Amino acid sequence: MIDVFPKYKAAVIHAAPVFMDKDKSVEKACGLIQEAAKKGASIAVFGEGFIPGYPLWSMVNPPYAIHELFLTLYRNACSIPGPEIDCIRSAAKKAGVFVSLGVNEKKKTSPGTLWAANLLIDPNGRIIAHHQKLVPTYAEKLVWSNGCSRGLSVSSTNLGSIGALICGENTNPLARFALLAQGEQIHLSSYPPAWPFKDVGAKDEYDPCRANEIRAAAHAFEGKVFNVVACSVCDELTIEKSALSDKARELIERTPKPASMVIGPAGNIISGPVTGDKEEILIADIDLEKSIIEKQAHDITGGYNRFDVFTLHLCRNPLDSLKITDGGTPEEPLDPSNEEPAGENIHASCESDMLREIR
Repeated sequence: MIDVFPKYKAAVIHAAPVFMDKDKSVEKACGLIQEAAKKGASIAVFGEGFIPGYPLWSMVNPPYAIHELFLTLYRNACSIPGPEIDCIRSAAKKAGVFVSLGVNEKKKTSPGTLWAANLLIDPNGRIIAHHQKLVPTYAEKLVWSNGCSRGLSVSSTNLGSIGALICGENTNPLARFALLAQGEQIHLSSYPPAWPFKDVGAKDEYDPCRANEIRAAAHAFEGKVFNVVACSVCDELTIEKSALSDKARELIERTPKPASMVIGPAGNIISGPVTGDKEEILIADIDLEKSIIEKQAHDITGGYNRFDVFTLHLCRNPLDSLKITDGGTPEEPLDPSNEEPAGENIHASCESDMLREIR
């Protein structure tokens, strides 16, 4: 946690990737990063799975019909570290901004398995946070595996202490509190371009715009933090490549679309919302000092809680498939997704009396 409370601009990238094409999606992302910097932003936040796109097709087609789509996604997923991520790192460094990016991640040690990941890259081009979605939601389980808990951490930066969760994780009060208890000041929420959970015209149709606002406002108000909500756009290319039938197209086209926005520490919308298929870079003014007065009423990680009554344990253990003992000496397995470039600190951690960590 920093002692100075900076003021700056945050950019929400409400845009579509070049669906299922990692090279073109990376190229587009690099351009959007530069554009956000020109608008005066200190951080640019992208939606869930932006590289190379959210697997919307898993929700609107039968499982037996999506094998080739999964193969295409796998081919266009990214290793971390890897050349595509290096391009994003270079773009962040060139623009001098932080970048939060949703990525479909793969590993050389586990071909055929994918993860929903979110990276935080600093203005020096370093990966300072690498989070994998802990539990894929609903039909996402056909595509993504359970993620590693190592990335459930907060990064101390000159913009404040930054944490991130992916889509439905923002519904999980334990995951949210784990970040708040580490001193989170700015929360980054990434979401997909659409989420057709129910049939067209169904009673109580799922409204992701309203759902995003409820979740974002709840976290912002409870934790007295700024919440930056970024959704991808559902463009025609996404629909064309995702829908294998007329019914699938109808589901995507007619399902309500999510909204990008920024919520302040009082739980109010301070920028946005923007929704629909029009691409936009949403800019919000962040002033971390505004959280202080709000915490006079409710500081759930401080004076407005009882840690002699409530305890939360966070187990940040790796999901390693193999541990090797060679000559009686245990060795940590090599995990390409968690390798650190020389001289770089991937994860910053904050100790807290209210959060016990089991490493």
